[in-house]
Amino acid sequence: MELNYKEFGQGEPIIILHGLFGTLDNWQTIAKQLADEYSVFIIDQRNHGRSPHVDVHDYCHMVEDLREFMESHWIYNAHLIGHSMGGKTAMQFALEHPAMVNKLVVVDIAPKAYSSAHSDIFEALMSLHPEKIKDRNEANELLSQKIDSEPVRQFLLKNLSRRKNGGYELKMNLPVLYEHYDDILAAVEGEPFLKPTLFIRGGRSHHIEAGDGILIHQLFPDATIETIENAGHWVHAEQPAELLRLVREFLAN
Repeated sequence: MELNYKEFGQGEPIIILHGLFGTLDNWQTIAKQLADEYSVFIIDQRNHGRSPHVDVHDYCHMVEDLREFMESHWIYNAHLIGHSMGGKTAMQFALEHPAMVNKLVVVDIAPKAYSSAHSDIFEALMSLHPEKIKDRNEANELLSQKIDSEPVRQFLLKNLSRRKNGGYELKMNLPVLYEHYDDILAAVEGEPFLKPTLFIRGGRSHHIEAGDGILIHQLFPDATIETIENAGHWVHAEQPAELLRLVREFLAN
């Protein structure tokens, strides 16, 4: 599978993976700032952004997508950064292909299975009918009927793409993501990844809880867990400077 991507800078490679409902553009600002020292690749994962839409969506296939991407770009090993669903892809990749990973950064997700937390978002997006929408303001108004948070609505609206014959379409493959939602919530597993790993959690997020440290250190024995206060789940959007500081220090040491 040929994943859509953007590349910035020169140096040791870093690959950044976005989360559910996201696109590579969510990480472009961070990527450009890291590009003063590294070659940074931001990728649309399958069924997101401008990457192919297919019928299967699970970590087994997303890991294989990443392996194929690295090999096709002659990347023998890289630092991986993943947020949420992208963090699970990065973790599973590190567990299966440790020789291809130098250091691992996981943003606000644990290796455990999660319960459903996106039913309102799925319901809102499925009722949107973007092909009938005149502009983004109308789309925002429709989403507001089911989603109170303005930042969440603006994040989701980045998935709107204007069609040549009028109206919009979603960049994500919403039906497949909904069908495979349990696979997205699933735990990662494998033999421990022994190289340095950094987990970054948002202080206002509940995705990494106090008790998750046991499982994290079972699978990632050389893991450090850092908290960025005044940040929720989208740490890179809410506190980008602090996240950059932690990532730079971790990769440099």
